[in-house]
Amino acid sequence: MYHWILSLHLVAVMTWFAALLFIPRLFVYHAQARDHGDEQAMGYFQLMERRLYKGIMLPAMIAVIVFGGLLIYQVPSVMSNGSFHFKLLLVAFLIGYHHVCLAYLKQFAAGRCQKSLKFLRVFNGIPILLLFAIILLVVFQPF
Repeated sequence: MYHWILSLHLVAVMTWFAALLFIPRLFVYHAQARDHGDEQAMGYFQLMERRLYKGIMLPAMIAVIVFGGLLIYQVPSVMSNGSFHFKLLLVAFLIGYHHVCLAYLKQFAAGRCQKSLKFLRVFNGIPILLLFAIILLVVFQPF
């Protein structure tokens, strides 16, 4: 059973990360449309953002948490690993990032998001850094 849960957890992680990388890119495009006054494109990006968040991003995050919890339940000894605790901290940051994405999604929908293109491009790189750090922790377990 462990391998099934691990497989589902990894699929959920990949799906969540795909969405975490794509939604800020949509924010960049949305901001470009905003800056050019293209109402039609803004509506299109707003629809895509909402569908991505509700249809993929949120369910994937929930699946990551549920399957990750089940893995901890099946192998509680993992909690004695310092690298695992640091990994959980980084996952908590990802959950926070996920919720910041929701806040930006709502701001764009209300026409209130004033974040610059430069800021949104930098914001788009945050999950890559966290993914890299998490993978290194899992593979090398330095603590």
